[in-house]
Amino acid sequence: MKHLNITVKGKVQGVSYRVTTKAVADQLGIRGFVKNEPGGGVYIEAEAEPSLLEMFLDWCNEGPDRARVEAVDTAEGEVRNYRNFEVVKKSLL
Repeated sequence: MKHLNITVKGKVQGVSYRVTTKAVADQLGIRGFVKNEPGGGVYIEAEAEPSLLEMFLDWCNEGPDRARVEAVDTAEGEVRNYRNFEVVKKSLL
């Protein structure tokens, strides 16, 4: 099991990026969450086997039809054992 912190930049808000990310994550069995960032990007925490995360990252670089992904930054993090994959609507902070 591996944990990735993923930041996606470009035209990724208002194009169903989060909802489609959840659908792809659910199909691949990836756990974690996705949320919009104040600067217009999307932040994802994803946990799965490395081979599944590779497929997920390939998708993150494409996004849904109306998205224009300019950059995807990743960093490994500590596994948090998420139970499922969720779309976070608003930040609690």
